[in-house]
Amino acid sequence: MYDIIVAGGGHAGCEAALAAARIGCSCLLISSDLTTIARMSCNPAIGGVAKGQITREIDALGGEMAKAIDATGIQFRMLNRSKGPAMHSPRAQADKAMYSLYMRNIIEQEDNIDLLQDTVTGIDSSFGIFKGVVLSSGRIICGSAAILTCGTFLNGLIHIGMNHYQGGRTISEPPVYGLTESLISLGFSSGRLKTGTPPRIDSRSVDYSLVQEQSGDEEPVVFSFKTTPLIDRKQISCFVTKTTLETHAILKNGFDRSPLFTGKVQGIGPRYCPSIEDKICRFPDKDSHHIFLEPEGLDTNEMYVNGFSTSLPEDIQMEGLRSIPGLENVKMIRPGYAIEYDYFFPYQVNRSLETKLVENLYFAGQINGTSGYEEAAAQGLIAGINAALKLRQRPPIHLKRSDAYIGVLIDDLITKETNEPYRMFTSSAEHRLMLRHDNADIRLHNFGYSAGLVDNDTFVARCNKISCIEKLKQLCHNNRHSAVEINPLLIKLGYLAVTTSQHTPTLLKRTGIYLHMLLELSPSFRDAVYAITDDPSIFEQLDIDLKYEGYLKRDTLMADKILRLDSHQIPTSFQYDSVSGLSNEGREKLKKHRPDTIGQASRILGVSPSDVSVLMIRLGR
Repeated sequence: MYDIIVAGGGHAGCEAALAAARIGCSCLLISSDLTTIARMSCNPAIGGVAKGQITREIDALGGEMAKAIDATGIQFRMLNRSKGPAMHSPRAQADKAMYSLYMRNIIEQEDNIDLLQDTVTGIDSSFGIFKGVVLSSGRIICGSAAILTCGTFLNGLIHIGMNHYQGGRTISEPPVYGLTESLISLGFSSGRLKTGTPPRIDSRSVDYSLVQEQSGDEEPVVFSFKTTPLIDRKQISCFVTKTTLETHAILKNGFDRSPLFTGKVQGIGPRYCPSIEDKICRFPDKDSHHIFLEPEGLDTNEMYVNGFSTSLPEDIQMEGLRSIPGLENVKMIRPGYAIEYDYFFPYQVNRSLETKLVENLYFAGQINGTSGYEEAAAQGLIAGINAALKLRQRPPIHLKRSDAYIGVLIDDLITKETNEPYRMFTSSAEHRLMLRHDNADIRLHNFGYSAGLVDNDTFVARCNKISCIEKLKQLCHNNRHSAVEINPLLIKLGYLAVTTSQHTPTLLKRTGIYLHMLLELSPSFRDAVYAITDDPSIFEQLDIDLKYEGYLKRDTLMADKILRLDSHQIPTSFQYDSVSGLSNEGREKLKKHRPDTIGQASRILGVSPSDVSVLMIRLGR
C-alpha cells in the first residue's frame, strides 16, 4: 500500500509525485507509457505571458519545471521588455526529447517514487473515502490518497478532417476508458473539451530567405532561482512568417470537411488559442496571421508551426502550408489534429484540489479544464503538497490571489464557470504588479519551506535578500542628491534641470532612471549601498519597489480588503436553503460551488453583492 498514487505521467503528474515524495510520502506513479513522461505533446516551450511567472512560482515552491527548462532550453527570451515589469515574462524553447528524459531521470532518482506502466480505469472508495485505484487488468492497488492527472486521455478522440481516431494525446497513444464512468458513478459531473495542435514540418524544407529570424536573448534569463547564469549555452533561432489571403482561401475550401464546422467535434475549444480555421472565421477582416516556426530540438529536423493549429483534412493542411512565404516547398512530417476529451467541472474540488465528493482524492491539470503545461504543473505541485500534508495531519497550503498567479488560477477554477479550456493571462491577475516573475522567491519561499520542499539554506538566503532590500529602501529614503550631481543625468534624459537636492526615491520614480545610474553619480552613496549588497537582482527589486511604490501600496490595500472577506469561513455543512433573502440564481450557484469563504462566494458568477451581504449577516449571527 502506498501513501499517494498518482495517475498520469504528464507535467501535473510529475510535479505531484515529486512534491509528495520529497515531503516524505511513498508514491506510485502510474503511466500508460513510461517512455512519455513529461512529454511536450504540443508546443516545445515553457513560459510566456503569465506562464513564465507560474513557472518561477513553481520553482519558488520547490517544484522541478523551472530547473528542467533551464537544463534543456535551446532558446531563451524575455517577452514584453518594452512594457512595465508586471508584463515581463520569461519564455524558453525546449529540446522536447531532452526535457522528457530530464524529468524521467529526476523521478527515477527519487527513492520514494515507484513507477508502474499501466492504466487507471476506476476509483475504489468506501463511504466517500478513497481506498484504491482500479487498473486495466482489474487489479486494485490500495493507497491513502490519489491524484488524478489524466490530461487529454479520458475518452480521447482525435479528428483530422472527417477521419476520427481513438487517441489519448497523440494518435499513437491509446485513450483511457472507464475512469470517467467510474467517477460519474461516484457523483461527479463531467464535460467535454477540445484542444488542437499544428502540423510538424521538416526544417530542411523551409526557405529561410523568405522568413524573419528570431534569435534568443544574448544574456538569457533563467527560470530557477538556483540556476547559475547560462553563459555558454548554445541557442538556436526561431523564425516568423505569416499566412496570406491565398492561404485563407485554400483553407476555406476545406471547411466543408472540417470536424469543427460539420458538428463532428462536440467539445469546446480554447478561446485564446484558436485553430487557424477559427481565426479565419472569427476575424474575416484580417489579411494574415503570424506563424512562428519553432525547432523541436537540437538533434532533430522536426519543426513546430506555431499559429497553425488545425484539424482540417491533411491535403488542405499541406496546400495551405505551401501558400505561406518560406514554406512553398515544405514537407509535412505529421498533420495537425484536434482532440476531444472528458474533464470534470472544477467547482467539485476545494482550494487544496481535494475533491468535495471523495476524501483524499485530488484532481490536477487538464482534468480540471485547464490548458497548458505550466497550469497543469502548478496544480500537480499544489495537489502533491496538500495530499502529503493531509496524510501528516498538517494544514494545507492555500495560495491567495495576492500571493501568486497559482492562487489566481485555483481561485478562478473553483469560483468561475469553466466551460472552455482555461488559460492564464496577466490580465487575469488583479494584483499582477505584485506578482512579478522576479519576486516569486520573496513571495513564495516561505510556503515551500513550511511544506518541506525548500531547504534551509535557500530560505535563509531569501530572508537575507528581503533584509537587504529593506535596508536599501531605508538608505534611499534618507539619501539626497545635489542638483549639481544629478542635473547632467536629468538633462541627458530630457528632463528639466532642478535647483534643489532630490531624494533618491523621487529620482527613481522618474522614467528611465535606475539605481545603477545614481551609483555612478555619487561615490559616497555607492559605497553605502555596496556595504549592504552588490547583487544586481536586489537592485532590480529596489528599482521596481520604489518606482511603483504608490501603485504597490494601493494593491496591498486592495488585497487586504479581499483578505478580510476570505477570512470569513463558510461551514461545509451550511444550508443555503435556510437563508431567506438570497436570489434564486445566487442560491443555486452557492449550492453548486459550496465556497469555503465569503470571498470565494463573492467571486462566483451569478452571486450578487446583495447575496453576499445576506450571507455575511447570517454568518455574523
